[in-house]
Amino acid sequence: MTGTDKATLTNANLTKVPAITLGFWIIKILATTFGETAGDSVSMSWLGETTPDAPTSFWQSGYLIGTLIFGAILAALVFVQIRARRFNPWLYWATIIASTTAGTTMADFVTRSIGIGYSGGSLLLLGSVLASLLVWRQALGTVSVSSVHEPKAELFYWVTITFSQTLGTALGDWIADGPLGYLGSAVIFGALLALIALVYFRTAFDRVALFWAAFILTRPLGAVVGDFLDKPHDRGGLELSRVWATLVLGVAIAALIVMFRQKAAPADAQKGV
Repeated sequence: MTGTDKATLTNANLTKVPAITLGFWIIKILATTFGETAGDSVSMSWLGETTPDAPTSFWQSGYLIGTLIFGAILAALVFVQIRARRFNPWLYWATIIASTTAGTTMADFVTRSIGIGYSGGSLLLLGSVLASLLVWRQALGTVSVSSVHEPKAELFYWVTITFSQTLGTALGDWIADGPLGYLGSAVIFGALLALIALVYFRTAFDRVALFWAAFILTRPLGAVVGDFLDKPHDRGGLELSRVWATLVLGVAIAALIVMFRQKAAPADAQKGV
């Protein structure tokens, strides 16, 4: 067997997503927070959606334009990710960040510009996530990350992730807009994630379901933390600079990628994950 044959066999036994570790979840939460502040920086600050000069035309909406910008970046990164021959942590997390940033502006567009509200947007997007998972399972027989090593599974993976990121933004905004506020909502979502972790370690409950539940819930946690950082004082936020918050989070994510040195998840060792 030649060196090329060995490399091909090795790649075939690996997915193009990272192994699910504590480091993965820490970076994922930071990435979702980054997506919230970065999306707000563009749609609200740069494009003026929350300023006195906010555009009144539906087609000039900062949320719509922001969604088109980040959607194009996401599509390009997903294309490169699918074309890549092996797992690359920088490419993977860049794509995750693009999905969470696009999810921020997309959720704001659905709930505010279209006007169906947080509850309507959350229900619509929950249906989209469930439909994506159902079609994926019907097509390939599994929605486990262990299947993400061929183009069709990768496409389903990234579509589902984008819907889940968008759902998380709408859900986080919906809960935080109530009496709990940003910090109270963060406690609720953090407690739900802790409960999922407890179920994972103490029971034999379906690992795939637990993974996707945790993956979805990290997004509203990141959303409410991001909002807490950059929203005005009179709305319960710290009113920090969105740009600076985004830059600090970006540096932290890059440092953690280097620190944790992630490896690709085996294609056959994470059945049920």
